[in-house]
Amino acid sequence: MPRLHIDGETYSSIDIKSSGLYKYVSSLDFEILMLAYCFDDENVQIIDLAKGEKLPFRFTDALMDPNIKKYAHNASFERNILKAIGYDVPIDQWRCTMVKAAYCGLPLGLEALSKALELTDKAKLKTGRALIRYFCMPNTNKRSVRLRNFWHHDEKQWEQFKEYCVGDVIAEREIHRQLSAYKISDFERKNYILDQIINDNGVLVDMQLAIMAYRLDDHMSGEIRSKIKDITGIDNPNSPAQIKAWLTIQTGNEIKSLAKDKLNSLIAECEPGAVRDVLELRAKSSKTSTKKYISMLNCASSEDNRVRGLFQYYGANRTGRWAGRLVQLQNLPRNYIKDIDVPRNIIRTKNIEESKHCHDNIPSLLSQLIRTAFIAPPGTILGVADFSAIEARVIAWLADEKWRLDVFKSHGKIYEASASMMFNVPIESIEKGSELRTKGKIAELALGYQGSLGALKAMGGESMGLSDEEMKLIVKKWRTANPNIVKFWYSVEKAALIAISQKRKVVRNHGLEFYSDKLNFIVKLPSGRELFYREPKLGQNRWGKTAVQYKGVDGMTKQWTYIDTYGGKLTENIVQAVARDILAFSMMSLHNEGYKITMHIHDEVVCEIPNEQEVLDDMCGIMSREIPWAKGLPLSADGFMSTFYKKD
Repeated sequence: MPRLHIDGETYSSIDIKSSGLYKYVSSLDFEILMLAYCFDDENVQIIDLAKGEKLPFRFTDALMDPNIKKYAHNASFERNILKAIGYDVPIDQWRCTMVKAAYCGLPLGLEALSKALELTDKAKLKTGRALIRYFCMPNTNKRSVRLRNFWHHDEKQWEQFKEYCVGDVIAEREIHRQLSAYKISDFERKNYILDQIINDNGVLVDMQLAIMAYRLDDHMSGEIRSKIKDITGIDNPNSPAQIKAWLTIQTGNEIKSLAKDKLNSLIAECEPGAVRDVLELRAKSSKTSTKKYISMLNCASSEDNRVRGLFQYYGANRTGRWAGRLVQLQNLPRNYIKDIDVPRNIIRTKNIEESKHCHDNIPSLLSQLIRTAFIAPPGTILGVADFSAIEARVIAWLADEKWRLDVFKSHGKIYEASASMMFNVPIESIEKGSELRTKGKIAELALGYQGSLGALKAMGGESMGLSDEEMKLIVKKWRTANPNIVKFWYSVEKAALIAISQKRKVVRNHGLEFYSDKLNFIVKLPSGRELFYREPKLGQNRWGKTAVQYKGVDGMTKQWTYIDTYGGKLTENIVQAVARDILAFSMMSLHNEGYKITMHIHDEVVCEIPNEQEVLDDMCGIMSREIPWAKGLPLSADGFMSTFYKKD
């Protein structure tokens, strides 16, 4: 099938980073400045639209020809900018090289990807970012009276910009060529199309709540800053350095961090007085999550108050899970307040003076209300359904840990059952809130991926009053109770070592396959999807043990470099990837049966549905069905209905 590679450069006065693509293209001053394109391996052509050149018939005919595949890097951008000028090319005709790169375990960004693939034709000129700032954004030069820069203001730079645009198409075509051997399955293609539909639909925002919450937050932040300044005398109450310096002088101990956990520890150690007051005020002012209200207001469409483009398909390129964009739905604060609709209504409808007295900690309240700013349109309600303990179920299934599967096929109380197995007591004797259940819970949350003492500490074991010896005992007992999971870690690691060193396929439980090609170590999942580990090799880890190493984006430095892995980490990748495939399969099933999905967060799906209990029950039933490629994996989903989004 013929290919059409496309890259466009555009102008809009709307900031795409803070307001998103959909708001960006809806601006009255949005325009496409130039389009570069090529058919297959032909020379790249550039259309200078800003200078009045017209789109050639060959190009426009190809755009609307369903037999020609359209390729772009971040194809959602090209699809939407062309749609904005009247060319509504169906999603299923697009192919995204960014998605392909992510699928293959490579960086998403074109520059980083070009470096990782060592492209012969470099994707970006060094001046690229400067050119975009100059031509594609409003003019910020205070010495100039121009609102924006046009091509005739700097014709030399304009020619460089056209070269830059052509370079993107050359790079994109080379990326396609290098990765063409790795096929994305039909199911993944359908997942991408569904992702784009969900992003196009968006979710409705309660603008009145978002505006009032923002105003109240701004007012309360000002009051907190004023109080800190009055107590401390420092010039800038927003400055962590100044607050730390003041606290160091007052306490006689060097204060190195004002992170949330450190603040809570310091508050707990302090006697009532000025220092404690400042620490508590700082804790209230550090609710940065309230900035999400600003994101909602920036991104919401002026036509229908819906926020679009909230999800990045394959944003976590190792596991294929979605990433959040703009409002960042993947890390929304939880709500704990009972009957949250009461303070929500007060904030939404009352003035600041009335609202500021409705709760003893307004910043905390505003943080908890963020979820509730996403609402159902009139005549519908939000159906919210989530999988129960999905990762715990998946690892039990993959490792064939029978007693755990039996738990999930019956009552599903894995924390209680885990504690029962670990401490050899009847499950009936373990009550919610008990010490044993707490130990079972942190063990389940921390130890499934070969975690040990450090993992329990990171999960809050110390703050629960557990000593190192107690936590070491929990690790030992959990591993004794789950021998097949422990065996699975080492089985996965051994399979990886064999696949890389001996270049032969190794098969494990439930059709898991481990193998290598010239460039990748690959894990084939039960769904048929593959996980890629680029340029694998065996090396020594920091403990002097032989370990699998591969090239990836380092989580700390964000650089493309070699990363160590091990059985537990590979298990985590596999489990989270399988859980992602289960979510994707369920969303596709819901979509195919007529459900309108507006959001999905981790293991949860949100749909706009009629206000009927049987519809919600059907939604949960679809998500609880056995999946053809996961025979014997017990799934369970539960849900609720609400006019606004929340944690039930």
